[in-house]
Formats: sequence, structure tokens, C-alpha cells
Amino acid sequence: MKIFIIYTGGTIGMVQDESGTFVPFDFELIKNNLPDLSRLDYQLTVHSFNPIIDSSNMNPEIWIEMAQIIKNNYDEYDGFVILHGSDTMAFSASILSFLLEGLQKPIIFSGSQLPIGEIRTDARENMMTALEIASAKHNGKSIVQEVCILFDNKLFRGNRSFKYNSAKFEAFRSPNYPVLAEAGIHLKYNFDALMNNSDKEFICHNHVDNHVGVLKLFPGISANTIKSILDADVRSIVMETFGSGNTTTDKWFLDLLESAIKQGKNILNISQCKVGSVELGRYETSQGLKSIGVLNGYDMTFEAAVTKLMYLQGELADQAAVAYWVEKDIRGELTVND
Repeated sequence: MKIFIIYTGGTIGMVQDESGTFVPFDFELIKNNLPDLSRLDYQLTVHSFNPIIDSSNMNPEIWIEMAQIIKNNYDEYDGFVILHGSDTMAFSASILSFLLEGLQKPIIFSGSQLPIGEIRTDARENMMTALEIASAKHNGKSIVQEVCILFDNKLFRGNRSFKYNSAKFEAFRSPNYPVLAEAGIHLKYNFDALMNNSDKEFICHNHVDNHVGVLKLFPGISANTIKSILDADVRSIVMETFGSGNTTTDKWFLDLLESAIKQGKNILNISQCKVGSVELGRYETSQGLKSIGVLNGYDMTFEAAVTKLMYLQGELADQAAVAYWVEKDIRGELTVND
């Protein structure tokens, strides 16, 4: 079984320097702390980024490079494991799910909350389980055919996940989509929730347009603040609203949104709530949004919404086409509820 490992950096490969500060190290540290790797019947190939990347420094250029690395090695390997810092892991997993269309092999993101050299680290378990899932097959085909996040014995769809806790090993959640697999004594897969791309063609996309803005609403937000965001040099804006997609019904607010939409900007409505979905028009407080052309983000995570717009804008010059596809489920990232 041939597994390709992409080591970007992150807590999993950190060591303490003389001052007690954790600093990035290389993949040799991970290998030295995982003697069980030699017992596995895997042929491992490692690509380490140089220099190692703190996940807070992730950007579209690095995402495209990761996608290209996978494309260049896709035919030769059974699965891929990406070791990545947890802080922006959900963004990276989301964008790769869009860039890598028609996957028939697993792309498993993982990392840890404690460095691999620490006594109580979660790194060893995460790493070994990620490798096992990346190699798992049934009837000659990969069980997992999508981009996922493996953390604390749970496998999540990458574009349905977000980091919710920086103090526990259970760092990620996916409240709007079932867990894909759980690792106990045995690995138990949720086959009904897994994607099946067996009849699709693998395509690696390599364009990302990051002209995306974010408008997070709160009671009392000023017109000047909203206007400055809507006037920014962006093609689309992710608007984080209340509850099931609700906002103030004040005329000045709706007028500002309508003006931006008429100028050609897309405004995508997602909820600040982590569980549930936007339901445009269900309440009076969202009926006005629907009538002026605000787009429905349904139950997309913030990470998926931002990266999906980046992907669509990279592929499509026409704003109407971006608006059409952002409301469609293209990689299992949303559930349409109407």
C-alpha cells in the first residue's frame, strides 16, 4: 500500500527551544517518535514544505501547490495524508475539496493539539489512524473518496467541519453532517454518509480568486461600517446573519445590500449559528433579503462558504454563474432545504 504524506507543519511536529517556546521542526521528528511506522506494510513517501508553514500563514498559493502535488502523484498512490496545523485546517480541507473534483482516493487531513514528543500527545493516534483510513479499501476501491479531517478518533467531511476547541483533543465538530467514521477497537465507517465518486473523472483545478469579503452582523452595527465592507474591492461577500438567516428589516440596511447587488456583487447569507440552516423567507426578517437577491448559503460552514466562493470566482468570470453555483451542492458541502 502506497501512501503519500504532505507535511506542512503544525503542532504535531513542534519542539521546545531553550526559552520553552514551541517552534516547528521537520518530519524526522515525527518518524523518530513513531517507531510503529516501520511495522506497517505501507510504502510511505513524504513531501515536506520548506520552510515549514504555521497554519495561520496558509494562503491560496499554498493551497494550489498542495492540490498540484496531489495531482502529480495521484495515479501512483493509494491515499494521501496531509499533516497540517489545526487552526486553519478546516479552510484548507474545504478548498481542497473544491479544487480536487471527482476524487476516488482519500485525502486525510490530520495533526494534533500537542507535539508528538509530548508524553500525553494525541499526535500518534491521529497519525496512525489517518494512515489506516488512507489505505482502507473495499472490493479494490478506496472506502473514502473525498477530503476529510481526522481528529480524536473521528473522521469528518472536510468541508463540513470547523475547529471549535483549542483546549481539548476533540478539536473539530461537524454538527450539520454525520461523522464518516469512528475509530474504537475497530474502524467503523458510516457508508451511507461517504461520497462515492467511482463514476466520475478526477480533475484538479488550479485557480483561486480571493476577492471575498465578510460582513458579520451584530445589533447596533452602523451604516458606515456596513457600507465600508460592501464598498470593498471584492466580488462576493459572506454575510453572517442571525438564527435561520435573519437580519434587521431597517430600510437603510436593505437599501445598502440592494445597491451592492446591483453593482454586481454577490452576497451569500450564512448563519452565525453552528447548527441549523439558513431559510430565506421563512420569517419576515429574511423575506426582504430574498426579494433583493441575497443568496442562500443553507448550512454551509463559514470555512466552506469563503473557500467555495474563492474557488468559483477562480473558475468563473461571470458573477451570475458564481451566484448560481454557490447555492448548489457541488462537493457535499451543503444540504438544500427547499
